[in-house]
Amino acid sequence: MRKNTKLTAIAAASAALALGLTACGSSSDPSSASGDGKADETKPLVVAASPSPHADILNFVKDKLAAKEGLKLEVKEFTDYVLPNTATEQGQVGANFFQHKPYLDDFNKKNGTHIVPVVNVHLEPLGLYSKKVKALADLKPGQTVAVPNDTTNEGRALQLLAANNLITLKEGVGTSAKLSDITDKKGLEFKELEAATVPRALNDVDAAVINGNYALEAKLSPAKDALALEKAEGNPYANFLAVKAGNEKDPRIEKLARLLGSPEVRKFIEDKYQGSVVPAAGTPAS
Repeated sequence: MRKNTKLTAIAAASAALALGLTACGSSSDPSSASGDGKADETKPLVVAASPSPHADILNFVKDKLAAKEGLKLEVKEFTDYVLPNTATEQGQVGANFFQHKPYLDDFNKKNGTHIVPVVNVHLEPLGLYSKKVKALADLKPGQTVAVPNDTTNEGRALQLLAANNLITLKEGVGTSAKLSDITDKKGLEFKELEAATVPRALNDVDAAVINGNYALEAKLSPAKDALALEKAEGNPYANFLAVKAGNEKDPRIEKLARLLGSPEVRKFIEDKYQGSVVPAAGTPAS
């Protein structure tokens, strides 16, 4: 999937769903359901996921743990934040793993979808990166910072900048903050970009706030390369396994949820990502 075309517009996403995802199966596809519409445990569970770390974690489960539980798992990689939820809503995949709760709540509200979280898996601290400056103090008035343009991640990015005294925000705006809520830009300029494209803009801006999974895909190490990084403690942005409402009790989903919360997955995350991705202990998502 790393060769897939990156889709950055909803129109493109819709076209891709119509033309490119039929192989994943729909709600009537015998690979995902039995004749009475109930989940068929003998068929593979298809999960949509961002390439890293989500698909990496799922592929570890698939290769090392799933067979012992009698779980057949198929991982479909996506490089945007629209297709996984749309495909899950339409039954073209059985679950997805790529997002946090504030993003999901906003997506469901705006799109009329019915996706629900199942189990928390990990945290990806959001970070500020630069190829032009070496420290926060080197960012000067007139320089440009790129931020994700979706509602929740932009607010999260602005909170990171405010926490590091790069901007000042209106009191009480929380994670819904937007550029118009900045009361003091301290001379900085801002460029809003679709989250998946922000790493590619690093050469064109002075700094950029990048989501953890996209930083990893861009060969950035959040723990080592970020000028500023979200704190993991008390972070509300755990990434979780999600399904369409009503599918939470699919036995395949229950098996996968248990495996994603297992000590083996915790160790895999800790060993592979060295603090750039933090286990969330398989706690129930809500």
